[in-house]
Amino acid sequence: MTKRAVIRIDEKGKPFLEKGQMWLFRNNVKEVIGSPVDGDAVDIYCHDQYLATGFYSEISHIAVRILTHHKEEAIDRVFFQKRFALAWNYRRRTERNNLDNCRLIFGDGDGLGGLTVDRYNDVLVAQIISAGMEKRKDMLYETLLDVLQKDGQNVRYVYERNDVRAREKEGLSLYKGFWKEKGSTMQVIQENGLRLHVDIENGQKTGYFLDQKRNRMIVRQIAEGLRVCDCFTHTGGFALNAAMGKAAEVSAVDVSAEALKEAKANALLNHLDNVSFVQADVFDYLDTLEEGQFDCIILDPPAFTKNRRTADHAYQGYLTINRKAMRVLRNGGYLATCSCSRYMENAMFEAMLKEASADEHAVLRQIVVSQQNADHPVVWTMDETSYLKFYVFQVLPQW
Repeated sequence: MTKRAVIRIDEKGKPFLEKGQMWLFRNNVKEVIGSPVDGDAVDIYCHDQYLATGFYSEISHIAVRILTHHKEEAIDRVFFQKRFALAWNYRRRTERNNLDNCRLIFGDGDGLGGLTVDRYNDVLVAQIISAGMEKRKDMLYETLLDVLQKDGQNVRYVYERNDVRAREKEGLSLYKGFWKEKGSTMQVIQENGLRLHVDIENGQKTGYFLDQKRNRMIVRQIAEGLRVCDCFTHTGGFALNAAMGKAAEVSAVDVSAEALKEAKANALLNHLDNVSFVQADVFDYLDTLEEGQFDCIILDPPAFTKNRRTADHAYQGYLTINRKAMRVLRNGGYLATCSCSRYMENAMFEAMLKEASADEHAVLRQIVVSQQNADHPVVWTMDETSYLKFYVFQVLPQW
């Protein structure tokens, strides 16, 4: 094994790594021994104590994305083959009914920081935000395809969605397109029996929001006979699940005409005729509703904050829409509300819900508290892997 460069850190950074943090921040770097370049594997030490090994970045505030705590482990094809097999076996257990459409690799949640891979039928959609992963991408794709194909999976293509701004933090260029052989960018997936169009070239994230899969099923299970309003519906994920759950009627609301066009196509694909589509700003739309007009309201907004500095402002946004929803629900109606922002932490989100319910003189009777789907695994030693919060309540008048 080639001798690796060494990154020595200060005492302040050591406890974080020992507790399982997989990012070494630049402000904890004390000394660089050797001449590592972007994407090189380096060893991390505090004084003479070895702590971890990972991929180095010369410019990012994340100086090293940690991969292993075993000094003797080479970061080579065998290493990645083992990690990919571990990730795949986990999905075979937790996603057995949706293996054709799931997140196969969730970065640090699978011990592979900087790499995301989603599967849509025979296409893998990859997103890389680490110089170390970028440097080895051909080997990574070949190895992952090999792991899946040897297990009898019909996967053939890799589409790269490397068009996210996070790449610029590691000096990486933005691009998208098929790696080697070309397949179709338009897919039709099956999610818990619901057929959905997915545009892997232009859709959100890698084409679809896979992280809400389990939560959409929760809505489906409570929707029967209810008048449902799905706010921020995008391509109709929650709305169509409510319709499949035999809701009396469903209104799907979004400000984007293009998203609603896709949502309508998905409704037609599933022969669902109990859904209507409304193009409107959700904040304004909720003000037009009469009290008691809906039995169930779903709030699945885009992230209102992507950093800690704007978390307080985001709090007010969440407070406003949740108050509006509680106000127009019928007494005893159901509110499904969530946040996909990591910086809107659980305690802050719950404080917002308590404030909103107090303002509206409502009692929130908890039905479900959930997070992202199991194929986006949360690692308890790595807070950054936990981001989605999902709550379902019955909203009652004060006792």
